[in-house]
Amino acid sequence: MALSDNLRGALLMMGSMAAFTVNDTFMKTLAGEAPLFQLLFLRGILASLLIGALAWRAGALRASVPRRDRGLIFGRILSEIGAAYFFLSALFNMPLANLTAILQALPLTVTLAAALFFRDRLGWRRMTAILVGFLGVLLIVRPGTDGFNVYSVYALISVAFVTSRDLFTRRLSGATPSLLVTFATSLSVMAAFGVASIWQGWGPVEGPAALRLIGAGGMVTLGYLFSVAVMRVGEISFVAPFRYTSLLWALLLGWVVFDDWPMPLTLLGAAIVTMSGVFTLWREGQLARAKRVAARS
Repeated sequence: MALSDNLRGALLMMGSMAAFTVNDTFMKTLAGEAPLFQLLFLRGILASLLIGALAWRAGALRASVPRRDRGLIFGRILSEIGAAYFFLSALFNMPLANLTAILQALPLTVTLAAALFFRDRLGWRRMTAILVGFLGVLLIVRPGTDGFNVYSVYALISVAFVTSRDLFTRRLSGATPSLLVTFATSLSVMAAFGVASIWQGWGPVEGPAALRLIGAGGMVTLGYLFSVAVMRVGEISFVAPFRYTSLLWALLLGWVVFDDWPMPLTLLGAAIVTMSGVFTLWREGQLARAKRVAARS
């Protein structure tokens, strides 16, 4: 039986989230095995080679990039570098599920930032959902408690950088292939952390640690590939909520691999953030459909 576009898109989104979360798990197991910048550089080599091969095969490397898009790609690259540093620093020092739960606020922060910087219309329903979602984030990080530390702040900073990255991505024209942007970003992140690793120093990565690093490179590449494919299949309003399956993977892998299980307040906060995000995505899909109907009439 042939799969519908929506179902195929949902499966691709779930595959993307699973791949990225497994990559995070591999990277977290490498904490203390080697300096952070070295790990990011080595992972970046493998990811860039694989993504570059895919981009070359798809003909994306021969595409001409409009001048306007070049600045947006540069801004996206800087955002990705900042996101990688703060996210991995937080990941090495806090439970996987807690960090993943904080990242579930991304649809809320992107919607709010688009309203602030691009003057996108934001109604009271989505604004209420965003405020409720941010209350959920506060339940996860719980400022002022013993569990709150600098790495909780790093997690929030990583959300800000990923939000910036997504805003730059939204402004790119359709003339610039997604695989070309992904390859340029991967190559630049690899180069940036390669240079930074000179000052941080290097350590040996052998045996099981090397295999886990290769696994991380493969998973992050698979995640990028699925995330590019998902944008071309199905309705965004139907497919986008399946990004929250990453939280289920983080809960499972955090428990199995690291013997971590979030506190009840953290789970409550994660549920609030997830429901707020799903509502925001659903509402945006509703508005987009209404706009298309109005345009046709």
